[in-house]
Amino acid sequence: MTAVASNASEKKLTIARAMAEATAQEMRIDERVFVMGEDIGPLGGVFGNTRGLHDEFGPERIRDTPISETAFIGAAVGAASDGMRPIVELMFVDFFGVCMDAIYNLMAKNTYFAGANVKVPMVLMASTGAGYSDAGQHSQCLYATFAHLPGMKVVAPSNAYDAKGLMTAAIRDDNPVVYLFHKSLQGMGWLGTEKGATVSCPTDAYEVEIGKAATVREGTDVTIVSLAAGVHHALRAADELAGDGVSAEVVDLRSLVPLDRDHVFESVRKTGRLIVVDEDYRSYGVTGEIIATIAERDVSVLKANPRRVAFPDIPIPFTRPMEQWALPSAEKIVNAFREMEK
Repeated sequence: MTAVASNASEKKLTIARAMAEATAQEMRIDERVFVMGEDIGPLGGVFGNTRGLHDEFGPERIRDTPISETAFIGAAVGAASDGMRPIVELMFVDFFGVCMDAIYNLMAKNTYFAGANVKVPMVLMASTGAGYSDAGQHSQCLYATFAHLPGMKVVAPSNAYDAKGLMTAAIRDDNPVVYLFHKSLQGMGWLGTEKGATVSCPTDAYEVEIGKAATVREGTDVTIVSLAAGVHHALRAADELAGDGVSAEVVDLRSLVPLDRDHVFESVRKTGRLIVVDEDYRSYGVTGEIIATIAERDVSVLKANPRRVAFPDIPIPFTRPMEQWALPSAEKIVNAFREMEK
């Protein structure tokens, strides 16, 4: 059940702290919940999302692992299938290649293979995102890669409130959930944190329903759809467009699987225009899927051809000027709208 206590106190959290708080709250009430991954113990995770957990729960439930993603993700699948509720961290989503068999041929499919007689209630969390000159091995988003493969739910929060609620929902879910957090939103100073990601959260546990998008800014002239860091680019673009008298609506997908197609369609039916923003690659990705959703349902709601702002189909460059040239931005979104109106 999704609920937030009406009189609950609140505090401002970064996404990293929100993730850690949600995990701790679930671990206190459910002994089946434990965490595994590289550097998630005393260090608290490279991106801060397990900070403080080792001190409270100890090494039995907060388990630092060797550098073998195949081993510990495979172990988590076994533990989940046997009644536990593991949370595992794939430090960088780019590392999925070394453990994809454990993810997709085990985690995602075992319930299906077992005729629904075996549940796999586990959370796979991984960092995403570029902007730090970490090059092509540590900078991708790969949202569409996981969303394309059936058997897993996929979420990507843009702010701490959603991050805490989605983590709680993911831990409680009987299905495997891929939880993708963007490095620029974590609240780690050395990453240059997006200020808009740090927001007030209820201190009590609550859920944000997986599979429900949210309108984070109302508008009437164009719908800008995005997720994670792209939502903040969209909001800045909306501010700039407002100066030109354009009212932009911003939709935060929050979840890719399930995908809230109804919410997106209703927004586009109202505004008549659509721009989709995604830090993942342009081709065969989220942008195309959102546009197809509108075209298949009722293309007549569109007053102009839709536009997409996404990462070009190239390996992510190491050098900062080239990387910034390739990344989505508010400027690119504004330009996409102006091209739409030509």
